[in-house]
Amino acid sequence: MVEPREFEGPMDSLDRASPDRTTAERSWTDRYWQSADGLKLHYRDYAGRSDRPPVIILHGLTRNARDGAALAERLAGEWRVQVPEMRGRGMSDYASDTATYNPLQYVADLTALLEQEGIARFVAIGTSLGGLMTMLLALTDPERIAAAALVDVGPVVDEAGIARIREYVGQGGSFPTWIHAARALQELHGAVHPDFALEDWLAMAKRVMALGANGRVAYDYDMGIAAPFHADAAPAAADLWPAFEALKGRPLALLRGETSAIISRETAAEMKRRVPELAVVTIPRTGHAPTLAEPESLAAIDALLAQVA
Repeated sequence: MVEPREFEGPMDSLDRASPDRTTAERSWTDRYWQSADGLKLHYRDYAGRSDRPPVIILHGLTRNARDGAALAERLAGEWRVQVPEMRGRGMSDYASDTATYNPLQYVADLTALLEQEGIARFVAIGTSLGGLMTMLLALTDPERIAAAALVDVGPVVDEAGIARIREYVGQGGSFPTWIHAARALQELHGAVHPDFALEDWLAMAKRVMALGANGRVAYDYDMGIAAPFHADAAPAAADLWPAFEALKGRPLALLRGETSAIISRETAAEMKRRVPELAVVTIPRTGHAPTLAEPESLAAIDALLAQVA
């Protein structure tokens, strides 16, 4: 088992996962569960009503629990919300075997969390990788999912989008200040969020990066998660249409970025054709992936949750 790197410096006096608030002000509890191969994995637990299935926010490939913080805080109280960090991200252990950084393993890890917490049914809000996890879980255990929002992902992932991810995932790098980190994100992802101001990029930097022991700002994930993306190691693409169709019969939404390079309009239309109850919502002037702070995203999630019994 490989432990995550230690963090120190100014963030020691604040919560590592939320540098703008003190530990006493946190609206969640840090909790942990263990994977079958012995990793200690972290999740945020936001208190809420016990008479409803909890909402579980599943982050994207290079993200962590901070990515779902704003949505979690908006829903908490009315809903119990959990935001797990997959292995190799945030406060979860890093894996010694990078081959375990794959969607099937992440689903197995998530299932271990569900078993620990005694969660029979939950609402899944899955961005990109998190959406793939949702579909894969539905293929084997559909009754566990009370409703689902798939955020900029579907059963067909465009190769151009995968190629784009390969360009930056696992590349590492560090920055002397948060402003430098924000500018780097803007340069890399500016076309995804063309309307972001500097403060938006700064907020994103504080979600996806952390302050290291050397005083520099760096991405908050194990660079080894990129290993399965290498062309010589990547398995043949699986047919995920059966996994998507396993979500039939429950409230279901697709939140697609208007300029997404991951899920095409044609794929979204085919998803709607195969599962007519799917609510397809386009997030304007956004690529991969929506942040879930957009008015259209929030309205879609509110509409989804209103259907949950």
